[in-house]
Amino acid sequence: MKKKRVIAASVLAAAGVIAGFFIYRQVSGGAAASESGNPAYVSSVSEWMGSSLGTYGNRFAGIVESQETWSVSQIADSTIKETFVSAGDAVEEGDPLFEYDVTQYEADLSQAEIDLERLNNELDSLDNTISTLESEKKKASSSEQADYTIRIEDANLQKKQKELDIRSKEIDIEKLNENIENATVVSGLTGVVKFVGTDSTGETNAYITVMQTGELRVKGSVNEQNIGELYEGAAVIVHSRVNREESWKGTITSIDRDNKETNESYYYGNTDSSSSSYPFYVTLEESGDLMLGQHVYVELDFGQDSEEGLRLYDYLIDVTDETHPFVWADDGSGKLVKKEVTLGDYNEETMEYVVLDGITETDLIAFPEEDLTEGMRTEDYANYVYEENEYTDDTAEGGEELYLDDGTAGVTEEEAEP
Repeated sequence: MKKKRVIAASVLAAAGVIAGFFIYRQVSGGAAASESGNPAYVSSVSEWMGSSLGTYGNRFAGIVESQETWSVSQIADSTIKETFVSAGDAVEEGDPLFEYDVTQYEADLSQAEIDLERLNNELDSLDNTISTLESEKKKASSSEQADYTIRIEDANLQKKQKELDIRSKEIDIEKLNENIENATVVSGLTGVVKFVGTDSTGETNAYITVMQTGELRVKGSVNEQNIGELYEGAAVIVHSRVNREESWKGTITSIDRDNKETNESYYYGNTDSSSSSYPFYVTLEESGDLMLGQHVYVELDFGQDSEEGLRLYDYLIDVTDETHPFVWADDGSGKLVKKEVTLGDYNEETMEYVVLDGITETDLIAFPEEDLTEGMRTEDYANYVYEENEYTDDTAEGGEELYLDDGTAGVTEEEAEP
């Protein structure tokens, strides 16, 4: 019974409603396929494996972006004299992007230099005052000593404040000179100008952003309910949305749990707009044929693409004779036969064999029930019609009810015990 429970869980997760049908037949002790008039129900390999959606957990939506971006913001209270680039322009590192109007900087610099000269003169005057007071104190009577001491201390405090004012003014002058010298802002990397002036996405307050060319990465989004599936360092496969034959390998390098995005869920097949998602980033082993802005799917890599060939769950293959493994299949004329298959690697995590030869995705195969025999009549499960009240809803006390994929309840595990 434990074995049947494991198989039930795996099949239900992988093949949906067709699995529920076969599990019900096997667990409940329903009509065996070999009984007179009962066919062996078959479904295509692609339906068993769910190849149209993937069977290795969730797929997450992603978009191809530059591996690195560089941004520059406009200095507060400054005026831009001229901008040399537009969105979409290609730039090299060091190319001029825009130029500040330095007229105000130059005026501010002249005034700051005058202020600095005045402060230095006032500091010299304080030095002279302190020197004079110290000389007079030496000649003063004992009754006048305390007054001179207070006047000297006050002058020293004024001197320290003046020294601070001078240093602050020197810093202002340094900044003004730097702004004038760097009036022309240049690109920090080689790439393409993403936007100029205003970022329509609201993601940054930068005036200009440049995306690096050459190295690409994928930015994905994971729903808050599924973020636990991902981790930094996890191997992933990136799939093209339009071509099933195109895929790329990569690694999750970061998951940004600090920037929650409240919008439509991004994990495959979910449209719950009330939940939150988080961005994660994938570094690619190679990015050939990918384009900036291309939309893709991302799934965890369990080794499903490690070897060419068809993948098939182990419980669909009879490996009693390891030298001649086979599946129960329709022979094309409505009869059940044993089809021998050539197996490749076995993936313990996904419980799959790579089938190198013997069947294709379109072949119709049956769940390996005990009473199957060659020559039996077959019927495509797609043509099966449920009869009213076929499944009962009798839950034994203390037992767990077995629900089929169509939402109806089957027999309990206790009732299914032999």
